[in-house]
Amino acid sequence: MAQAGVASRRQSEELIAKGLVKVNGQTVSTPGLKIDPLSDRVEVNGQVLTKPEDLVYILLYKPVGCVSTVSDPQGRPKVTDFLHDISQRVYPVGRLDYDSEGLLLLTNDGELTYALTHPSHEVPKTYLAWVSGVPGPDKLKALARGVELDDGPTAPASVALVGTQNGEGILKITIHEGRNRQVRRMCEHTGHQVQHLRRESIGPLHLGQMKPGQFRHLNPGELRQLKKIAKI
Repeated sequence: MAQAGVASRRQSEELIAKGLVKVNGQTVSTPGLKIDPLSDRVEVNGQVLTKPEDLVYILLYKPVGCVSTVSDPQGRPKVTDFLHDISQRVYPVGRLDYDSEGLLLLTNDGELTYALTHPSHEVPKTYLAWVSGVPGPDKLKALARGVELDDGPTAPASVALVGTQNGEGILKITIHEGRNRQVRRMCEHTGHQVQHLRRESIGPLHLGQMKPGQFRHLNPGELRQLKKIAKI
């Protein structure tokens, strides 16, 4: 069900528990039932599932000025607008702010999406943040230890001042959480507002020499590493 894009793995288990899933006309009671997607008829809440699409895994360099969604009521540019000649419907794994840029993974693999976004798996994400002013050692240590935000304290992070530019500090920050605008809020908490933010990596995936708006498919080695870190 996750591979067919119906729901995440956890949501699929909830649908089964509610008795909303049938295989060959029989209601399924446990999520561990093995089926043949080519011959078995699967219904979810009365809707027959079609054959799962081929799974695709796309790495996009998201530019500034587009939303990390597949639709937008305000008509703003979307990350999927940059994906040319991709027949499968893919979805972003997590999000990047409208005014941020950098690495974004898109896929139709619901199981992998769930695993990568589950807090317990602690997939590392590394950012470069250009901030107002130059944070001193005490503030860098505070960011690394964790700061108190309105939705609770942040987990320990890796934080380093890697350069300065026109009076601005350039921070390299690696976090293992996925809160909304977390890096921006962390820096603002210490009095150093983020002027520009770029995500450099997610686990084993890196931007490399890509330019904003470019995308590519993951190679088999990257996919193996990603599944290993996601524990699937």
